[in-house]
Amino acid sequence: MAKWRKACAVDDFQSTYKFVYRRKEIALYKLEDGIYATDNSCSHEYSPLHEGMIIGDDVYCPKHGSRFDIRTGAVKDFPATRPVATYPTKVEDGYVWVKM
Repeated sequence: MAKWRKACAVDDFQSTYKFVYRRKEIALYKLEDGIYATDNSCSHEYSPLHEGMIIGDDVYCPKHGSRFDIRTGAVKDFPATRPVATYPTKVEDGYVWVKM
């Protein structure tokens, strides 16, 4: 059963942040309309997505350039062919929470 986990304070990051819970890495992204979360690992070949470039609503894998939709996890550019998982987020009392 998924539970809400406290990830960090909203002010702890500008655009991306790596949250680790029991060895599970989650990438947090701060966009104009809210905070979103995906798996931190590119589905093509391990590379930390929180280190990738954010352009619009997409994150680019820093290793091979795969592009993912931050909101849905969908693949938008090769070489990745599988989406990354996404997680619900909420902000309460200045903290980001992730449901996982």
